[in-house]
Amino acid sequence: MPLFLSLHQAPGLSAEEVAGFGPEVAKGVHATFKRLEANTDTGFIVTLYEGADAASVEKEFERVGFPFDSITEIDLTLDEAGLSALVTE
Repeated sequence: MPLFLSLHQAPGLSAEEVAGFGPEVAKGVHATFKRLEANTDTGFIVTLYEGADAASVEKEFERVGFPFDSITEIDLTLDEAGLSALVTE
């Protein structure tokens, strides 16, 4: 299933408030949560979801009540080991 990276701006959102979304996010009705990275000082949040398409991820955010700025399908994933393998080839 495709992966989607989403960007969010939520200045002032605390870790406790993020946790408050947890029960609904865990249900994964339209798309499945994979990861969240955030800077709680600036409110910059990146999430990774698995879903059928971008529309399903958007529906999931709407269902949970969490605003988003953009949703982009990911077609390449590279970790440190993968990068090392590319560099040494």
